[in-house]
Amino acid sequence: MAQDEGQRKQGVSPELDELSSTLMGDAFDMLAEGKDINVLLVVEDAAGVVAPYVFSDDGPEECLEGARAKVRSLDHEDGDPETRLGAPVRYALTYEGAVEGEGGAYRDALILEFGERGYTSYSAYSFVEGKGRRDKFRWSDPAPAGEMKSLL
Repeated sequence: MAQDEGQRKQGVSPELDELSSTLMGDAFDMLAEGKDINVLLVVEDAAGVVAPYVFSDDGPEECLEGARAKVRSLDHEDGDPETRLGAPVRYALTYEGAVEGEGGAYRDALILEFGERGYTSYSAYSFVEGKGRRDKFRWSDPAPAGEMKSLL
Protein backbone atom coordinates (compact mmCIF):
# COMPACT_ATOMS: atom_id res chain seq x y z
CA MET A 1 0.00 0.00 0.00
CA ALA A 2 1.34 3.44 -0.93
CA GLN A 3 2.62 5.52 1.94
CA ASP A 4 1.91 9.25 2.29
CA GLU A 5 4.84 11.13 0.74
CA GLY A 6 5.16 13.30 3.89
CA GLN A 7 5.73 10.26 6.11
CA ARG A 8 8.64 8.83 4.12
CA LYS A 9 12.20 8.68 5.43
CA GLN A 10 14.86 10.79 3.76
CA GLY A 11 18.11 9.39 2.42
CA VAL A 12 19.30 6.42 0.41
CA SER A 13 20.08 3.00 1.87
CA PRO A 14 23.34 1.26 0.98
CA GLU A 15 21.32 -1.38 -0.90
CA LEU A 16 19.56 1.21 -3.06
CA ASP A 17 22.84 3.03 -3.65
CA GLU A 18 24.42 -0.22 -4.87
CA LEU A 19 21.42 -1.13 -7.06
CA SER A 20 21.27 2.29 -8.73
CA SER A 21 25.07 2.62 -9.09
CA THR A 22 25.30 -0.79 -10.76
CA LEU A 23 22.49 0.13 -13.16
CA MET A 24 24.19 3.41 -14.08
CA GLY A 25 27.51 1.63 -14.62
CA ASP A 26 25.87 -0.90 -16.93
CA ALA A 27 24.14 1.91 -18.84
CA PHE A 28 27.42 3.83 -19.22
CA ASP A 29 29.05 0.68 -20.63
CA MET A 30 26.22 0.28 -23.14
CA LEU A 31 26.44 3.92 -24.20
CA ALA A 32 30.22 3.67 -24.61
CA GLU A 33 29.62 0.78 -27.01
CA GLY A 34 27.06 2.87 -28.93
CA LYS A 35 24.02 0.88 -27.83
CA ASP A 36 20.67 2.53 -27.22
CA ILE A 37 19.50 1.90 -23.68
CA ASN A 38 15.89 3.00 -24.14
CA VAL A 39 14.63 2.43 -20.56
CA LEU A 40 16.38 0.00 -18.21
CA LEU A 41 14.73 -1.05 -14.95
CA VAL A 42 15.99 -3.16 -12.04
CA VAL A 43 13.81 -4.16 -9.11
CA GLU A 44 15.04 -5.83 -5.91
CA ASP A 45 13.16 -7.71 -3.20
CA ALA A 46 13.97 -8.11 0.51
CA ALA A 47 15.95 -11.31 -0.16
CA GLY A 48 18.27 -9.47 -2.56
CA VAL A 49 16.83 -11.01 -5.74
CA VAL A 50 17.21 -8.51 -8.59
CA ALA A 51 15.01 -8.65 -11.69
CA PRO A 52 16.07 -6.63 -14.77
CA TYR A 53 13.64 -5.32 -17.39
CA VAL A 54 14.21 -3.50 -20.69
CA PHE A 55 11.61 -1.27 -22.33
CA SER A 56 12.32 -0.59 -26.00
CA ASP A 57 9.31 -1.38 -28.17
CA ASP A 58 7.77 2.09 -28.08
CA GLY A 59 8.64 5.77 -28.04
CA PRO A 60 10.76 7.15 -25.18
CA GLU A 61 7.83 8.50 -23.14
CA GLU A 62 5.82 5.30 -23.54
CA CYS A 63 8.81 3.17 -22.52
CA LEU A 64 9.37 5.32 -19.44
CA GLU A 65 5.70 5.11 -18.46
CA GLY A 66 5.84 1.35 -19.09
CA ALA A 67 8.79 0.99 -16.69
CA ARG A 68 7.03 3.00 -14.00
CA ALA A 69 3.85 0.97 -14.49
CA LYS A 70 5.90 -2.25 -14.20
CA VAL A 71 7.18 -1.22 -10.75
CA ARG A 72 3.63 -0.44 -9.59
CA SER A 73 2.39 -3.75 -11.06
CA LEU A 74 5.15 -5.74 -9.36
CA ASP A 75 4.22 -4.05 -6.10
CA HIS A 76 0.53 -4.83 -6.57
CA GLU A 77 1.27 -8.46 -7.52
CA ASP A 78 3.88 -8.96 -4.74
CA GLY A 79 6.62 -9.71 -7.24
CA ASP A 80 7.22 -11.72 -10.38
CA PRO A 81 7.28 -15.55 -10.09
CA GLU A 82 8.89 -15.82 -13.56
CA THR A 83 12.04 -14.03 -12.32
CA ARG A 84 11.72 -15.35 -8.73
CA LEU A 85 11.32 -11.77 -7.52
CA GLY A 86 9.38 -11.39 -4.29
CA ALA A 87 7.55 -8.24 -3.27
CA PRO A 88 9.71 -5.31 -4.44
CA VAL A 89 11.42 -3.12 -1.87
CA ARG A 90 13.60 -0.95 -4.13
CA TYR A 91 13.98 -0.04 -7.79
CA ALA A 92 16.09 2.01 -10.16
CA LEU A 93 15.40 2.96 -13.75
CA THR A 94 17.52 4.84 -16.23
CA TYR A 95 17.10 6.35 -19.66
CA GLU A 96 18.70 8.80 -22.07
CA GLY A 97 17.52 12.38 -22.13
CA ALA A 98 18.71 15.96 -22.17
CA VAL A 99 19.31 18.31 -19.25
CA GLU A 100 19.90 22.04 -19.32
CA GLY A 101 23.55 22.76 -18.61
CA GLU A 102 25.38 25.95 -17.77
CA GLY A 103 24.59 28.71 -20.25
CA GLY A 104 21.12 27.32 -20.97
CA ALA A 105 22.11 24.79 -23.64
CA TYR A 106 20.70 21.29 -23.36
CA ARG A 107 23.20 18.45 -23.11
CA ASP A 108 22.86 14.69 -23.52
CA ALA A 109 22.40 13.00 -20.17
CA LEU A 110 21.70 9.67 -18.55
CA ILE A 111 18.81 10.16 -16.16
CA LEU A 112 18.20 7.93 -13.14
CA GLU A 113 15.08 7.52 -11.01
CA PHE A 114 15.34 5.42 -7.87
CA GLY A 115 13.33 4.64 -4.77
CA GLU A 116 12.76 2.32 -1.86
CA ARG A 117 9.66 1.38 0.09
CA GLY A 118 9.17 3.81 2.99
CA TYR A 119 11.74 6.32 1.66
CA THR A 120 11.52 9.44 -0.47
CA SER A 121 12.29 8.67 -4.13
CA TYR A 122 14.81 10.72 -6.11
CA SER A 123 16.16 11.42 -9.55
CA ALA A 124 19.67 12.25 -10.71
CA TYR A 125 21.53 12.73 -13.96
CA SER A 126 24.99 12.52 -15.46
CA PHE A 127 25.99 14.43 -18.57
CA VAL A 128 27.38 12.13 -21.26
CA GLU A 129 29.39 12.69 -24.42
CA GLY A 130 31.05 10.48 -26.99
CA LYS A 131 28.39 7.79 -27.25
CA GLY A 132 29.79 4.85 -29.17
CA ARG A 133 33.37 6.08 -28.85
CA ARG A 134 34.36 3.46 -26.26
CA ASP A 135 37.48 4.78 -24.49
CA LYS A 136 36.59 8.36 -25.46
CA PHE A 137 33.13 8.12 -23.91
CA ARG A 138 32.84 10.47 -20.91
CA TRP A 139 30.30 11.14 -18.19
CA SER A 140 30.00 13.60 -15.34
CA ASP A 141 29.55 12.77 -11.69
CA PRO A 142 25.86 12.24 -10.90
CA ALA A 143 24.01 15.39 -9.89
CA PRO A 144 20.70 15.45 -8.00
CA ALA A 145 17.63 16.30 -10.07
CA GLY A 146 15.01 16.32 -7.29
CA GLU A 147 12.46 14.23 -5.49
CA MET A 148 10.04 11.95 -7.34
CA LYS A 149 6.67 10.49 -6.48
CA SER A 150 7.43 7.02 -5.15
CA LEU A 151 6.39 4.03 -7.23
CA LEU A 152 6.31 1.76 -4.13
